[in-house]
Amino acid sequence: MLFDNMKNEGVCEPDDVTCLLVTQACANLGALEFGEKAHRYIKERGYGTARNLSNSLISMYSRCGCLDKAYDVFKGIGEKNVISWSAMISGLAMNGFGRDAILAFEEMRRTGVIPDEQTFTGLLSACSHCGLVDEGMEFLNQMSKEFGIMPNIHHYGCVVDLLGRAGLLEQAYRVIISMKVKPDATIWRTLLGACRIHGHFTLGERVIEHLIELKAQEAGDYVLLLNIYSSTGNWEKVSELRKFLKEKGIQTTPGCSSIELKGIVHEFIVDDVSHPQKHEIYNKLDEINKQLKIAGYVAETTSELHDLDVEEKANALSYHSEKLALAFGVLVTQPGTTLRVTKNLRICIDCHNFAKFLSGVYNRQLIIRDRTRFHHFRDGHCSCNDYW
Repeated sequence: MLFDNMKNEGVCEPDDVTCLLVTQACANLGALEFGEKAHRYIKERGYGTARNLSNSLISMYSRCGCLDKAYDVFKGIGEKNVISWSAMISGLAMNGFGRDAILAFEEMRRTGVIPDEQTFTGLLSACSHCGLVDEGMEFLNQMSKEFGIMPNIHHYGCVVDLLGRAGLLEQAYRVIISMKVKPDATIWRTLLGACRIHGHFTLGERVIEHLIELKAQEAGDYVLLLNIYSSTGNWEKVSELRKFLKEKGIQTTPGCSSIELKGIVHEFIVDDVSHPQKHEIYNKLDEINKQLKIAGYVAETTSELHDLDVEEKANALSYHSEKLALAFGVLVTQPGTTLRVTKNLRICIDCHNFAKFLSGVYNRQLIIRDRTRFHHFRDGHCSCNDYW
């Protein structure tokens, strides 16, 4: 808004620093249309040759799931530095192109550019996103032995995510215990998320204990533990944990999904009735649900954390925030339009399956960015390889 005001008022026009900051804002919001507008302004003002702006644009387009435009900017940089290469490697990684990220790293080395900490964060993230366990462990060793870069908490976090998603939970736990830097809350939450995926509630309880020791436990951590208990049908533990949360007055953060259309960001929460087109959105979502069920979609009821029967669970899952955002996108855009949704929490298994079916039945490319990664849906498939 401030960027627009500066342009329109003409008193203090945005300079290259302003543009750098606004592209970062667009990256955080997943606001592609506004980011493209900022990019046009950068070209018009003659800032297009500034390498720091180009590096920021690579990151912005990558985080909006628009990798082709990120690559166009990358190709246009005359003298690419380590930040340029690292931004492109990270962009490939977060969009599910792990092998391409590794190839880009090899090309970077051939050009004589020396990798830094951020380069290896991108590489390890690429391995995590694509399940390349052996390659990831090799890069972890290579960075210290060959380049003298000691792994930091972000590198170890990627490795824990990689091992956790591959089901190697005890090995991931040993990595955290044995690493030379002090574990933080984020790395423990990464392992807790893997425990949720694989239903490992005993290790999940140990992880919660470590978070309590750090005095860093949050409501979301207990929600993950609730997920683990409910997915294994341990309703007694669910009841005990709910009672604990109530006694301690711990309130969970509601899931919120946003979608940008025509430069305006629309936000939704679960069972949202605040949108001016709420009736049309709910009708469209009901229509989509009917079409997807015909195609074979069945609600994944393990995503519901209450002890209800199957039908009640399916109904409770029907109006999650990302489903409302997707229904709104289908409602107001032309057939075939790519829909981009950003969510503040991790997408649940049921919404992930819902998006897969929607992409196939409605012939839509969907890009959902949650708090952990990008999920690209096309023709009934997801680029994240369904590591759930």
